[in-house]
Amino acid sequence: MCLPDQRRRRMSGLCAVRYAKIMCKIIDGRALAEKIKDEIVREVVKLPSRPNLAIILVGERPDSALYVARKQTEAKKCGIDTHLYKLPEDADERELLDCIAYLNNDNLMDGILLQLPLPKGFNTDKIVGAIKLEKDVDGFHPENLKKIKAGKAYQTPVLAAVILEILKSIDCNLAGKSVALLAHSDIFMSGVGEILQQHGAKILPCYYDKNSPDQLQNCAKQADIIITAVGKKYYLTADYIKTDAIIIDIGIIKDETGTHGDVDFASVSKTASYITPVPGGVGPMTIACALRNVLELYKKFNANTHELHTNIAN
Repeated sequence: MCLPDQRRRRMSGLCAVRYAKIMCKIIDGRALAEKIKDEIVREVVKLPSRPNLAIILVGERPDSALYVARKQTEAKKCGIDTHLYKLPEDADERELLDCIAYLNNDNLMDGILLQLPLPKGFNTDKIVGAIKLEKDVDGFHPENLKKIKAGKAYQTPVLAAVILEILKSIDCNLAGKSVALLAHSDIFMSGVGEILQQHGAKILPCYYDKNSPDQLQNCAKQADIIITAVGKKYYLTADYIKTDAIIIDIGIIKDETGTHGDVDFASVSKTASYITPVPGGVGPMTIACALRNVLELYKKFNANTHELHTNIAN
């Protein structure tokens, strides 16, 4: 297992203030995100031009609008220009596909980021598949997923990159570790299992089903690492995890009391060895890793362009 520091000193900051008996270590996603963004800036300032990111927002969901605004703000800090394409809630699928086709052919755009979830009535898999592989920031493109299975990913999916960065930050070697991936939608975990397996992890056959809590409990208790993106407030309690498990909480639930995660932090943090908080855990990391993917797409496109120009000149 990925053991915590055996010297276990008295916790300070958020851990001690909120839960005096917590024995876990909180993974500071904001600090990790700042390191990634600093690395992006160091590279961008050396580029001949600024990377450009197209963001597509369909509908008027307040949370989606907020996430898009944050991405724009952080991109600007990193020297990446953003271009927002907004479609109304009642837009049809053809309008969205036409927008994507236009951006696919726009050489100014290095990356395309589609804000999910889409309104009801859209075929998400079809829309995601319409984004050009070479411009797919999230890494959800079906061709990229095929490449991932072959161990030759064109782009590491953002969520997979976030998870790897978090585990790297706590010196967790995935070899031989058992992992439970829990999500309400397959697309959010696309490529994650394959990439973790390529790093030596064993993926357990766990799944979230509100009608079968015993299945989840029995399976999740075997996991060294639990990654949850269900979107159900505090469903994952200490009863579902084993001692010293690592918990990565991707769930985001907003209500009148604030922002919450899938994990019942108060109970789980007394049993886990490491845990990501909500907010301040995966969220900032997701934006930072998405921006890093934009930079990588920019470099790949310009490397191909330079190679093409060189061949023409010769």
